[in-house]
Amino acid sequence: MSCFRSRASTAILAAFLTAIGALPAPSADYADLLTPEIEDAIERGLSYLAAIQNPDGSWGTRYKVGVTALSLLAFMSVGYLPGEPPYGDMLDNAVRFLLRESELKDGYMGVNMYEHALATLALSEVWGMSGEEGIGEAVKRGVRVIIQAQSPMGGWRYTPTPLDADISVTVMQIVALASAKEAGVYVPDETIKRALDYVKSLQHPSGGFGYQNSANPGFARTAAGVVSLMLCGERDSEAVRRGLNYLLSTPSFVGTRFFYYGHYYAVQAVFQAGDKYFRDWYPRISEVLLAKQHADGSWPQTQDIGYSTAMAILILAVPYQFLPIYGR
Repeated sequence: MSCFRSRASTAILAAFLTAIGALPAPSADYADLLTPEIEDAIERGLSYLAAIQNPDGSWGTRYKVGVTALSLLAFMSVGYLPGEPPYGDMLDNAVRFLLRESELKDGYMGVNMYEHALATLALSEVWGMSGEEGIGEAVKRGVRVIIQAQSPMGGWRYTPTPLDADISVTVMQIVALASAKEAGVYVPDETIKRALDYVKSLQHPSGGFGYQNSANPGFARTAAGVVSLMLCGERDSEAVRRGLNYLLSTPSFVGTRFFYYGHYYAVQAVFQAGDKYFRDWYPRISEVLLAKQHADGSWPQTQDIGYSTAMAILILAVPYQFLPIYGR
């Protein structure tokens, strides 16, 4: 049994256990980090998302595909799966929404490549756990769109055309490709190599990463760049070491422009870096997120309704280690 399938089996068991009303048990490695307050915050956040799902199975209004993908991942991040109680029907509807999007535009999902990558990632994680042929075909179509849209520079931009690139859109595609590859979809090595070379070309001498060149490095861009390199086999590279040093020296726990986006990647970067870094980082970001949560279980709205809540849950749920793409 592969590591991927082993994690999937754990998640399926955990989803079954939710029928008795408790969150699934986290990995024993980090169970101590999940305080009752954190677990309660996650559960209230999920209840909020459940209450605002659209009748067509989606979440959000402006960026339905992207927010639906993130919400689906948020439930899966603590072991709730499509087809399994207590949220199984709701998550099945979300999967069907994404599959309809894939079929409508020959594999391209959403209004930009951000959304497309998130949808490809979510479907890939579902497929890796379910093995359903229809979901696998949608993942393959999504991967094909990403490969065809890669620019001569090696990265991606907002539209599914190979014209330009920036680090933010590029990292989203890299993560989606890494997930699809782990789930069994063929991804050319050259596609990944060119993408990683592009990301590394954006690294500033300080170790941080810029947006479309190496100038003006920032916290969120650096967190994203580091994660993309780590997930593709460069965990011990010089670029990752320098990027982590920059990230750890500029933690930005409050006041960042792209707070949820930045910390979604930052918590994964420190988790991949090892226990020493993660055990220092996670309690600090958790404290900030708990203070931001509203009484109804949501987090302050940015981008689109449900976006911030799904992202906050994904950050808080890292100790569960149920999403295979983000495992070590």
